Amino acid sequence: MTMPDNQRPLTILIAADTYPPHVNGAAMFGYRLAKGMTARGHDVHVLACRADKGKSFTEFNAEGTVHRIRSHSVPTHEYFRITFPWEIKKEISLLFDRVQPDVVHIQSHYMIGEHVLYEAVKRGVRIVATNHFMPENLNPFLPFPQWFKDIVGRISWKDMGKVMGQADVVTTPTPLAAKAMHEHAFLRQVLPLSNGIDSAAYELGPGEEVERHASPTVLFAGRLAEEKHVDVLIDAVAKTPKELDVHLEIVGGGEVRPALEAQVQRLGLQDRVKFLGLASDAELRRAYIAADLFCMPGTAELQSLVTLEAMSASTPVLLADAMALPHLVRDGENGYLFTPNDSDDLAAKMVRVLSLPADERAAMGKASRGIVESHSLERTLQAFEDIYRGASYDDLAV
Repeated sequence: MTMPDNQRPLTILIAADTYPPHVNGAAMFGYRLAKGMTARGHDVHVLACRADKGKSFTEFNAEGTVHRIRSHSVPTHEYFRITFPWEIKKEISLLFDRVQPDVVHIQSHYMIGEHVLYEAVKRGVRIVATNHFMPENLNPFLPFPQWFKDIVGRISWKDMGKVMGQADVVTTPTPLAAKAMHEHAFLRQVLPLSNGIDSAAYELGPGEEVERHASPTVLFAGRLAEEKHVDVLIDAVAKTPKELDVHLEIVGGGEVRPALEAQVQRLGLQDRVKFLGLASDAELRRAYIAADLFCMPGTAELQSLVTLEAMSASTPVLLADAMALPHLVRDGENGYLFTPNDSDDLAAKMVRVLSLPADERAAMGKASRGIVESHSLERTLQAFEDIYRGASYDDLAV
């Protein structure tokens, strides 16, 4: 008996310019997408940079077959890797010969994603393109004046349109990001499709207890990069009343950590601010549950997976009123938006939430948990599987 085409397992090639062990939202999305599609019975291959020097190699992981391609470090970033077209084009062609994908899913218009798309176009393979990127994400790593960075940004948008415009379906995590891609990359159709979150994974299990902090504690999780503006969060903690004894936990690593540590020393906050470094999934989950409040001060978030994770753990949020973050806040219900880069406004709203009675804060957390229901990972995986099998924009419009 022949299996119907809409049930036949697919061979999927995910092209990821950033992938674990990298720590960022795009890398985690690629990993969860691969894992989810493998769990659905598909043959999943991931093409990503290797994280160090050396020749290309293949590893067989739980989430799928991961092909690590040769790459090079850059002096302005602690882990980001670049690939050169003359080194990877032939390897990509050979990988297509070997894998014979039914569909490719690129995660950016740079380097690996770009050349995988070109190879797929040449061979008539269905292409899905997802954008997790804003040109502002590059700014901290470009040692040039702002006027030059603005030129780079415009060129990057133009390149995005040129590359992703050849895909069969283009997606991005939020309607706001889709609007930006319409306006700046001149892409005619972009489908807003959440990265998705397994919200149940962040709930307390039966009989599970997580010890709460002795003092009101704010949590930040993410890459310690310039556009995250963690310095604004530290300044805000310093401006809260001493008697409230607000503490801050910072999970993550990145290029600005030394400057942030120096700021904490300068402000005399060593007893109230902890740098926890990189954390395992289990450690991060416990940090979300234990926190009284989660804060994301970043101004270049296309969705913010860490914010969705914190909300899944029933944690109130304070988010910068920038990019896609406003979509995750119902002001006064599950938290507040604050003026980007304004530590006074952030401090005032931090005090407002942390001064609430415990039951009112718990109600805010419950509202956060309710909001993430529309970001179900299973819903996202189903949508992408439908796209892989040929669904059009009209079929998936939300």
